[in-house]
Amino acid sequence: MALFEALTWLGLLIGMAFKYLPAAGNDTGVQLFGPLHGGAFLLYLPVCAWTIRRLRWGFFVGTLAILAGFPPFGTFLFELWATGSGRMAELSAAKLREQRFPA
Repeated sequence: MALFEALTWLGLLIGMAFKYLPAAGNDTGVQLFGPLHGGAFLLYLPVCAWTIRRLRWGFFVGTLAILAGFPPFGTFLFELWATGSGRMAELSAAKLREQRFPA
């Protein structure tokens, strides 16, 4: 989801360049990527909330994940950091059962 959100940002930025550059004046890219990016961002937030809960991220990491949705390419950079630091590793089914039903 983070990659899709970042790619729609890229499309929107390119569309804005074609809209506002002198002698261009074509707003087709903005009309296409504006709604796509808005939808991607609105999908990113609940996916982010689910991931924060599922992977049991603390307040700091959770806040970073949500705030990463605002600057261009922030979601992609956050995902690279979270994956590299081991925060994206999924919990195994056995470990999940152990956390839910301790012996």
